[in-house]
Amino acid sequence: MKHEHERRHALPFHWPAPPFSIVLVEPEIPQNTGNIARLCAATGSALHLVGPLGFQLSSNRLRRAGLDYWDSVTLVRHPTWDAFEQEEGAGRNWLFSTRGQRIYTSARFQPGDRLVFGSESKGLPEALLEAHEDQILAVPMRTEHVRSLNLAGTVSLVLYEALRQVQP
Repeated sequence: MKHEHERRHALPFHWPAPPFSIVLVEPEIPQNTGNIARLCAATGSALHLVGPLGFQLSSNRLRRAGLDYWDSVTLVRHPTWDAFEQEEGAGRNWLFSTRGQRIYTSARFQPGDRLVFGSESKGLPEALLEAHEDQILAVPMRTEHVRSLNLAGTVSLVLYEALRQVQP
């Protein structure tokens, strides 16, 4: 018997192979990371957590935000950015920052791209931005009103733009 919340049919959609990866560098708010984990489960994207976290992976707030989808998340932990690069090898990284000069929709995403986001209060480390200057993207916003967007919301809109672009 199907539950009311289950879809009666699948939407026609092409999931990329390899999937996209979401990379969070030093995330601080467990609810954001939990929501992003749920997004990764829903899209088949891997979730990489890099550097020290502002919470424990056993946090109730993290687990609650991810609901019961944790078994469907490919979660990989890396102690540092250097460890991430060494363990994951070469790949296309797109870094997201409020300091980006290029709108995220101008990028041509490809399956397997890594979408890299910084912490909620500090963003990405300056050294990382300098090393990947030509790969920095931004989401437009009215900066006279806000400094930044919510991390989980930003990851969602960027990931779904990347998914839209790889549709046949």
